[in-house]
Amino acid sequence: MVIGTFLFAGLTTAFELVPPWLIKVLIDDVIQAGKTQLLSLVFVGLCTAYVLRSVCASMRIKLNNSLEQQIVHDLHVQVFGSLQRLSISFFENRPTGEIMSRVLNDTEHMQRIFVDGLEEIITAGLTLIGIMAVLFWLNWKLALLALVPIPLLVLGAIAFTKRIHKYYRKIRKGSAELNALLQDTLAGIRETMGFNRQPYEEDRFGRKSDQCRKDTLKAMYLWSYYSPGMMLAGSLGAALVLWNGTHEVLGQRLSVGELVMFMSYLALFYVPINQIHSVNHMLQHALAASERVFEVLDIVPEVKDEPGLRAPVPRLTGEIAFRRVHFHYRPDAPVLYDVSLIVRAGERVALVGPSGAGKSTTLKLLTRFYDVTGGEITIDGHDLREMPLAFLRSQIGLVQQEPFLFNGTVRENILYGNLSASHDDVEAAATAARAHEFIVNLPEGYDTWIGERGVKLSVGQRQRVSIARVLLKDPPIVMFDEATSNIDTETEVKIREALEELTKDRTTIVIAHRLSTVHGMDRIIVLEHGRVVEEGPHEVLITRGGVYAGLYEAQFQT
Repeated sequence: MVIGTFLFAGLTTAFELVPPWLIKVLIDDVIQAGKTQLLSLVFVGLCTAYVLRSVCASMRIKLNNSLEQQIVHDLHVQVFGSLQRLSISFFENRPTGEIMSRVLNDTEHMQRIFVDGLEEIITAGLTLIGIMAVLFWLNWKLALLALVPIPLLVLGAIAFTKRIHKYYRKIRKGSAELNALLQDTLAGIRETMGFNRQPYEEDRFGRKSDQCRKDTLKAMYLWSYYSPGMMLAGSLGAALVLWNGTHEVLGQRLSVGELVMFMSYLALFYVPINQIHSVNHMLQHALAASERVFEVLDIVPEVKDEPGLRAPVPRLTGEIAFRRVHFHYRPDAPVLYDVSLIVRAGERVALVGPSGAGKSTTLKLLTRFYDVTGGEITIDGHDLREMPLAFLRSQIGLVQQEPFLFNGTVRENILYGNLSASHDDVEAAATAARAHEFIVNLPEGYDTWIGERGVKLSVGQRQRVSIARVLLKDPPIVMFDEATSNIDTETEVKIREALEELTKDRTTIVIAHRLSTVHGMDRIIVLEHGRVVEEGPHEVLITRGGVYAGLYEAQFQT
């Protein structure tokens, strides 16, 4: 497509050079010299040149558009693929809307310079070379006069480039911030309505949009001075040529047809120069966008596989060991400090402790969303860092405190646990998760569309669909960040039954927020200030009168 685009661009340029020469023949030979027999040939030649130019231009546009869309597709896929390989910290430190802007808007602006810009540069360059050669062949003195404005055009382009780039960087940043605000506002629309904050959000969005408008206008105003100024400089060259060319005609050193032909070629000469100025404008916009795109493509994930890693076994048994584990998000704020614990294969363990003790961080480390900053975590004796990420995460099922469901059907969300599962497998998982009963009562059963984040389902229903998804995955290790404080008793019972199915014969770690739910656990591990301070069965910890007993008493005191 690239070769075809440039080939037809060159042919289009070549056919553009024919009409001025034929017009010169028409004026000098047909009109003035009276060679009327040439009129038909000139007419046919003009029509042929125009038709061939149009055909070649049509093919160039077709190939160019195909190339453009392929590049857009490739950029989208490459940036999205890079995002899929990045560590979780990248997403936790950036607004979703800002990331979306890089994938969609910035790649759209970036592709323009690779396709439209590059094609225009090549086409304009070919045209300039061809026409300049013709101009010097026709009359080198007039050709030199035509080049007089070139230094002004070069200086203007340099000055414009220096100023416009910073404007476009600001425009791309502002556009990303606007996208982030829009995404955040739409995601929180229920809170906006609940607090009657629609006028506030409209004002906030309006102010951000107005700032984008002002930033964009600064760039547009600069272009409004630059583009006409460059055209004026080119026009001065044409005026000089016309002035001297007229004197040459009056002195009978140049024919009228030759002057008309020269002026026609000169008009074509300044068109590609103006195209180059437009490409420079486009280039600065694309460069500002491409900086943001390549920033994503060039990021090295904090958590990644070392070369040559292989899965140690087809399936883990699930014995987990923390050995003197240290971890911090920021060096000045340690989260886990010297944590050592062992969870035997098939054991059911509850993690409890006050808020900020490091319970959720423990689950993030087990799934290698983050790597430990000290010590090691092993499963079946294998260090997590010595197992491929894909294999490790295939061995772990995670039910989050606020389960995330995709904007699709119930079936699609359950199938996320095993994309190759059959309909019977999906129903079996839903039945075990105590979800089948409510699913079949939905308007379209398993094919019911549940909306973004599963908003059409209740909290308890989302929990059970999430459990069914993990059951379909069938991992040897299950982690559950419990969230049962905002559901009714009947739903809680069903979730407990679903968890019994989910945790059967699997290593289980549950973050318990309601201590009434930990009685059936084999062991309770108590975290406080990033350390393991107690562990043992519920009855033993209660009699010790330590941290756990204090938490239990505080939660159940009347």
